[in-house]
Amino acid sequence: MGAFSQLIVPMTSVIDTLQQHLLAALDPAPGETRRLFHGRGRCWPGLEQITVDWLQGVLLVSLFREPPEGQLPALEQMLLALAEAPCWSGQAILIQHRYLPDSPGQWLLGTPSEHWLIDEDGLRYQLDLGLKQNTGLFLDMRYGRRWVREQAAGKRVLNLFAYTCGFSLAAIAGGAEQVVNLDMARSALSRGRDNHRHNGHDLGKVSFLGHELFKSWGKVRKSGPYDLIIIDPPTFQKGSFVLTQDYRKILRRLPELLNDGGTVLACVNDPAIGPDFLIEGMAAEAPGLAFVERLGNPPEFPDSDPAGGLKALVFRDLV
Repeated sequence: MGAFSQLIVPMTSVIDTLQQHLLAALDPAPGETRRLFHGRGRCWPGLEQITVDWLQGVLLVSLFREPPEGQLPALEQMLLALAEAPCWSGQAILIQHRYLPDSPGQWLLGTPSEHWLIDEDGLRYQLDLGLKQNTGLFLDMRYGRRWVREQAAGKRVLNLFAYTCGFSLAAIAGGAEQVVNLDMARSALSRGRDNHRHNGHDLGKVSFLGHELFKSWGKVRKSGPYDLIIIDPPTFQKGSFVLTQDYRKILRRLPELLNDGGTVLACVNDPAIGPDFLIEGMAAEAPGLAFVERLGNPPEFPDSDPAGGLKALVFRDLV
């Protein structure tokens, strides 16, 4: 069984395909942070369990399954050769072994750097490199953050499952009156506060609630009602959230949290769950909210199944 696929694909062919993609993507390197290769979209046989991100100087290679014998050295050799290519302008290469406990990072090239500042659409974000499973910013949500920035002027915004507050940064940059961020991971919210500071934002307009959502509806209502509500949960959060069981509980609460004419951005990023999950759930639990559109995903995130990638759906109150 291949390392990056259920199919048997020759090792040399797999590594060569990835090398050609990276050479093209780095000639020239993007001016801002971007995904360079999205194998998880299942468009390249044998590479389904690998992604490569350009973090403005750091090349982050994420492996989601253990490579078979001999494949990791071949990958490392290719990456080191890439760093010798004329198009290379990076400082370091980090391989993250996502299939291992705690997702350890392996610095293949350059000086290890646990914290790294990057840019997206003119905003600055601090990432954690080689320390945690996720860096602190989900790159496939770039268009979602841009949409929030375009919609936020003068609005009160609720950002549920805020993580490191990427939506909050976008909302404040777009002129939001107030943003309330809720996430049970207080360390993530602390990083969100740092991210606002990196952008010179007025923290008087931003609130951070480090609570478990289903035990905190009173606190959420107290800061409302809201003109824009963002729901971007994990598929599974131990002891607090299971997407297929709990998402509807959130949708049920929307009418009491949302201003007349307000908007909801509801998101799902599970390949096994299509957009109908949200459309049908909203129709059942909050029928006053009409489906408006599904936001497109960035072109660097191709997917063999259009329903398999990120789903970011916009709903609007009909009043």
